Amino acid sequence: MPLIIEPLAELTPKLQQALACQLQACVAEGASLGFYHPISEPQMANYWSQVNTELSAHTRVLLGAYIDQQLVASVQLVPCQKQNGRHRGEVEKLLVHPDYQRQGIARQLMQYLEAYASQAGISLLVLDTQSGDKSEQFYQATGFNKTGEIPFYVSNQRGEKFATSYYYKQLC
Repeated sequence: MPLIIEPLAELTPKLQQALACQLQACVAEGASLGFYHPISEPQMANYWSQVNTELSAHTRVLLGAYIDQQLVASVQLVPCQKQNGRHRGEVEKLLVHPDYQRQGIARQLMQYLEAYASQAGISLLVLDTQSGDKSEQFYQATGFNKTGEIPFYVSNQRGEKFATSYYYKQLC
């Protein structure tokens, strides 16, 4: 089945529901994405509404990956709005629905994001992820360089605190 990746310019209710399902499923699997499981409906609606506003303002890019017209993965790129930082962008919320993980979808989505960023004049990507998370191995395998950690940066529902690792990748 071919994977189709495309920028999503506006979040229709159907698309918002599919993205909410992705996010909820990833958080349920233990991904540290800024939310505790389960994510409440108002939190979810507020988050995706904010994303939609930023898409309309062209201050955020959302890429969706489809198999058989079903959204299975997404990733966001937030270009820096500061005059002296317009060459960089932050990668946020790389989501692959658990039913589709370990199939190379995240790698293809990141390759598309890198090409998209390059065409937009972005030459430096930055991101953060919970230290020790499986995502660290993925980002390192895709050429991101770890710059360091901030201890006690995120917490889980029990109040336990965890470090966050910061990564960058210089694009050609």
